[in-house]
Amino acid sequence: MDATSPVRALSAHFATLDDPRGERTKLHPLLSIVTIALCAVICGAESWEDIAGFGEAKSDWLRTFLDLPHGIPAHDAFNRVFAALDPQQFPACFVRWRKAMATGLPT
Repeated sequence: MDATSPVRALSAHFATLDDPRGERTKLHPLLSIVTIALCAVICGAESWEDIAGFGEAKSDWLRTFLDLPHGIPAHDAFNRVFAALDPQQFPACFVRWRKAMATGLPT
């Protein structure tokens, strides 16, 4: 993956996001969960079930750039992780990423 890839950019902008889970409950990397959720929502997902379904449907593609040692997280995992994320920290990371992705786009 080159340094300018969208995944590298996403990783850089969400690197400061604290993982709220305890060590023993980190079955899936936080960046993988966030990336799948963002991709799914961009593609129209509206629920945790939709997000998990998107992950399953696109798992071959997602595996080309995400660490998925235990496969695609279940819908409950997405729900638990996002419910536990810092409500100020996640939006701040998201806005930084969105602004970086919009740089250079025609208005």
